[in-house]
Amino acid sequence: MEISLQVTDLAASYGPRTVFAQVSLRVERGEVLVVSGANGSGKSTFLRLLAGLQSPTAGSAHYHYAGEAWEPRSASHLIGWVAPDLALYRELSARENLRFFAKVRRVAIDDAAIDALLDEIGLGGRGDDRLAAYSSGMAHRLRYAYALLHRPPVLLLDEPTVTLDTRGAEVVDQVIARQRQHGIVVVATNDPRELRYADLLLQFGQP
Repeated sequence: MEISLQVTDLAASYGPRTVFAQVSLRVERGEVLVVSGANGSGKSTFLRLLAGLQSPTAGSAHYHYAGEAWEPRSASHLIGWVAPDLALYRELSARENLRFFAKVRRVAIDDAAIDALLDEIGLGGRGDDRLAAYSSGMAHRLRYAYALLHRPPVLLLDEPTVTLDTRGAEVVDQVIARQRQHGIVVVATNDPRELRYADLLLQFGQP
């Protein structure tokens, strides 16, 4: 099914400080938009606006899917979100975390599907380990499993390979390649190596 993102004159401010203004672009199915810039330049703010976690100061963003236009705040069913500060429950196992988040999202999932998802992000065989025993990189991989639970057409990735080793970065490459086949990806990064993902590049200046 077709999916696209339309951003029109989007702006964000914190008090008197303008973070960015008049951002307009369109992302089509199969494309990756990379948002690059220094720390504090507005990359994460931009993603939060697209995720519906924050309201813009001006302008708009809409997802076009199934013949309808969806504002980010009403489009959580379309969006998978990965960020370093995404909270997971350290006292629970990976499997228990995914069961919990599936219930919150009202996604029907069984153990076989959870195992397949854990295999996909390189955590096969570790589903019953508590997160307290996970490294930071393993926990970040689990955030990808959370984002992919409902197989969303939109994937928003904030600093996608932070804390990940070479194998973990390869998993991210594979996730992005698969997402291109049925949806869109937006990546926020200040890592120049991640510019290779870009079909479209949005560059923010110094904070």
